[in-house]
Amino acid sequence: MNYRPGRIFLSVPHLGGHEQNYVQKALEDNWVTTAGPNIPGFEHDVCQHTNARFAVALNSGTAAIHLALRVLGVKRGDEVICSTFTFVATANPILYMGATPVFVESEATTWNMCPDTLEQTIQARLKLGKKPACILLVHLYGMPAMLKELLEVAHRYNIPVIEDAAESLGSRYGGHQTGTLGEVGIFSFNGNKIITTSGGGALVTADEKLAEQARFLATQAKEDASFYEHTQMGYNYRMSNIAAGIGRGQIEVLEKRVKQRREVFNFYRERLESEFVSFLPEPKGSYSNRWLTTILLDPSLGKNPEEIRLAMETHNIEVRRLWKPMHLQPLFKGAAYYGNSLSQQLFEQGLCLPSSSSLPEEDLEKVVRVLKGELLQ
Repeated sequence: MNYRPGRIFLSVPHLGGHEQNYVQKALEDNWVTTAGPNIPGFEHDVCQHTNARFAVALNSGTAAIHLALRVLGVKRGDEVICSTFTFVATANPILYMGATPVFVESEATTWNMCPDTLEQTIQARLKLGKKPACILLVHLYGMPAMLKELLEVAHRYNIPVIEDAAESLGSRYGGHQTGTLGEVGIFSFNGNKIITTSGGGALVTADEKLAEQARFLATQAKEDASFYEHTQMGYNYRMSNIAAGIGRGQIEVLEKRVKQRREVFNFYRERLESEFVSFLPEPKGSYSNRWLTTILLDPSLGKNPEEIRLAMETHNIEVRRLWKPMHLQPLFKGAAYYGNSLSQQLFEQGLCLPSSSSLPEEDLEKVVRVLKGELLQ
């Protein structure tokens, strides 16, 4: 990340004011490791704000996906259906497990996994004698996926679902927080997310046994004994008490941050939407946190996203390309993929705009002014 003075970043942390109180108390009481009262306190807070039954605080959203796969019984050689239009952190844990990703294309309404393509994929894998062990779907850029239809498909074939809600804390589908409708959900509290613990994540589930197993595995799978006894492989995945303290202060202002991000989205849409620049609408029944505001450039404009990104850099403004689909990544060359290349089109036409909840209006105006100038040149 380039820290030039006056730079307008894509998405930065936005403290609420009480984080220091929780952290200071942890320092005073010497609770500075992966033990201490902020950890269960933050897990309680996550449950309170999302209506999840159980939460396990971890050191990253990636760790949460890894544990979700593990507790759902994914094994080496299994196939896991995964959204192709996502960040690599969604898919990497499949490789950690020695499993194989099968990538599924998006639909145009939400840019998330297509229910029809999901069913076609399952049927195709079944014909090959390979029933997928799990479905790993994403709520991209804060936009809820078509959960009703996706879950219906999953239940029809008795395949468990992990919701990667790393980008969608505060987003709701049919009044329910994303991440709480599948067997397991995960959140990320990375520094660029809508709230942060500096780095961290959480696994949520309605199944107490799955939560207990995830917590056990996250603390090196230490058995209940007076000495160090281990019967299975574990991980050093627990969130620290310091990070959880930051999270407790951050989650107090979650709804405010969602409101601010949505206001940023509306600011851009009101000033930029045209025949050449389009925004992703919010489907009925969905409520997006608008973590990042994204735009699509009409090909008739004659400008590609990379040209615009580089031009914005000359004005010290950070914009990003949309995610490059996983089935196009060299890492996953040869992986099975089902779809119609919609995600590739989105990648080739889309940009993410600066969306920090702390962006002052003069910076938003600068982004609009500069972007309009570059598009019209």
